[in-house]
Amino acid sequence: MATLLQPSPHSKLIDEILALKEKRNAVILAHNYQIPEIQDIADFVGDSLGLSRQAAKTSAETIVFCGVHFMAETASIVCPDKKVLIPDPEAGCSLADTINAEQLREWKHKYPDAIVVSYVNTTAEVKAESDYCCTSTNAVNVVNSIPKDKEILFLPDIFLGAYVQSKTKRKMHLWPGECHVHAKLDPQTVLGLIDKYPDAEFLIHPECGCVTNCMYLVEEGKIPQKGTYILSTEGMVRHAKQSPANEFVVATETGILHRLKKENPQKNFIPASENAVCQYMKMITVEKLHRSLTDLVYEVKVPKEIADRARVPIERMLAIS
Repeated sequence: MATLLQPSPHSKLIDEILALKEKRNAVILAHNYQIPEIQDIADFVGDSLGLSRQAAKTSAETIVFCGVHFMAETASIVCPDKKVLIPDPEAGCSLADTINAEQLREWKHKYPDAIVVSYVNTTAEVKAESDYCCTSTNAVNVVNSIPKDKEILFLPDIFLGAYVQSKTKRKMHLWPGECHVHAKLDPQTVLGLIDKYPDAEFLIHPECGCVTNCMYLVEEGKIPQKGTYILSTEGMVRHAKQSPANEFVVATETGILHRLKKENPQKNFIPASENAVCQYMKMITVEKLHRSLTDLVYEVKVPKEIADRARVPIERMLAIS
């Protein structure tokens, strides 16, 4: 049974959710950006890659995905024989919405010999048109696994793409997409926080609009190289546990702060912006999760033809650490 940090106003509902979970032989997966109560109820909390792996190996008959729609689609693709539910079907993704399958097909037509690497924040139809999927955790390793003589189309996040391009020294064609939350985190904000918290370590997500500028500022010496880390959400969690530092400025969606504080209660975590909140991630509530398990809604099922094609790049992603 999940352990809550403090008494919840939803205690009765939470007890019912836990009972329903057993009755339905269900597993609850929650992304790091979910609201605290959802994270505390979940069987597993993590990033897109970690949750995809949990979905792939679970023995549960039902997967309740507390995240956004493309994540539930991915679970449905890797677990075609399981029932995959999302408590709110309107929980979308501004980044995934920046490209559709038709746009990708047109882009591929311009570069017929290129390898397509799609960030997991994409629809199933886009994944079906891709050669590899990746997450921010393994994007560098995915690109490094591709023969160096191959052109690469990287989509849809331009900031993650620029970061991967810098780390791998590979020339890539980048789709001009962005996450509406991460794009607002700018280098001026980071520079101001460095002055305010001189002893803090800085944890920056590679989707952030500040990431490429911050990499340049690190090279120029305007941001200290020591103490500045560009990490996925799961990388942030691991680093915070291992680091001797006691204070961290965190540049990503604020939902990660709950897990960071919960797992490191003796350390201090400061959001780079209190406004870095994804309204889509916050759409799933305890009440909606309860209804999802009660009525087995809302099922996410990817058509077999699309799922079969999308499974190939997803399995390649899962195979690369």
